[in-house]
Formats: sequence, structure tokens, C-alpha cells
Amino acid sequence: MAWAALILAGICEMVGVAMINKLHQDRNWQSAVLLILGFGASFVFLAYAMETLPMGTAYAIWTGIGASGGAILGMLFYNESKDWKRIFFIALVLGAAVGLKLVS
Repeated sequence: MAWAALILAGICEMVGVAMINKLHQDRNWQSAVLLILGFGASFVFLAYAMETLPMGTAYAIWTGIGASGGAILGMLFYNESKDWKRIFFIALVLGAAVGLKLVS
């Protein structure tokens, strides 16, 4: 259950990151509320996961999902570069997260 909470925390982190960009573009209250809810839920799920998982592993996975997911969302929805080098390094981050899961 801790791993599911950690993945959910990472997804909520992605929502928060996307809403930072959206708020910067639109300046509306809906984006601000979603930003707060996304990061708030992310911290709650991360705290729950860290009751079971080692702190270093949980934090590394959480930041990996958030950073990779934010970059992917930027490519999909905000017309950011889809260069193969960028995709390669995102895959490395995700591969490292899977590796941490395998050794934890």
C-alpha cells in the first residue's frame, strides 16, 4: 500500500507542477486551488508512504515521478522540446526509480 501511496503522491506532484505553469499563464483562482490541492495531497501521500518506506527511497521516487512527469506534461501540453536527448534522460530518471523499487 505504501508504494501505491508513493506513486499517487508523485502523480499529485505532477498536478501541482502543471498548475504552477497554468497559474503563471492564466492567473485564475481555479489553477491556484488545484496547485494547493495537488501539492497538499502529494505531501499527505508522501508522509503516509514514508511510514513504511525508507526516507531516501521514498523521496527519490517521489521527486523522480514529479520531475519526469512534469517534463512529460510540459512536452504534451505546453509545447516544450521533445528532443530525443531529453526523452532519454527522462527515461534514465524513471529507470533509476524502478531500480530503487527493485532493491528496496
